[in-house]
Amino acid sequence: MFREILSENISEFGLALSEKQLDDFQIFYELVTSWNEKINLTAITGEKDFAVKHVVDSLTLWDEKKFAGAKKIIDVGTGAGFPGIPLKIFLPEVEIFLLDSLSKRVEFLKKVVAALNLKGVTCIHGRAEDFARQKNFREAFDIAATRAVARLNVIAEYCLPFVRIGGTFAALKGKNFREEIAEAQNAVKILGGGEINAVEKILPGLPDIRAVIYVEKKIPAPKKFPRKAGTPVKNPLT
Repeated sequence: MFREILSENISEFGLALSEKQLDDFQIFYELVTSWNEKINLTAITGEKDFAVKHVVDSLTLWDEKKFAGAKKIIDVGTGAGFPGIPLKIFLPEVEIFLLDSLSKRVEFLKKVVAALNLKGVTCIHGRAEDFARQKNFREAFDIAATRAVARLNVIAEYCLPFVRIGGTFAALKGKNFREEIAEAQNAVKILGGGEINAVEKILPGLPDIRAVIYVEKKIPAPKKFPRKAGTPVKNPLT
């Protein structure tokens, strides 16, 4: 059963979940796999792979010091809810905003929030390039998190404008993270970020090394960023 597989693997990684949290993840898994037949949410549906590559991977973002005192987190390009939904289940007291550009995925996320009776979750249909310019969103979050959306120099332009001064931009990255860090140094500086810090992670049963990238927001991002929709991908900051 999924919850037992998750419990075993999350323990192996060094974290612990309550019975209620395991129940919630079981329901979340069932919802994703059911809705996956209607809309394309994920290619990873096997119980072990879902537990490790989706849930445990999402929770590698958590760092006690960086998340201390965090009240508002935005998940940029959340897709099927990663890492935002696992973070919300793990940190129920934190307010989570789930942003995605595809309306069908946002409708799915609203069903998840209702099924799990999650409080303090806002599902938003739209683009980061637009919402990061809005007064209520710009530099309004303690943490902007993202996973598998774009290369670091591109996703930094999407995320750093959301982060308050002193807050954190956090990105989950795969085995090529060092190359992406080198490529993104100047972009992060332009966008108001400080030093790029990488914390290497190994997921249970997987041989490859991946990393969580953390960047502290030092100064306000210039008003012209993020640029209009499509520009960061077509013409990345270098």
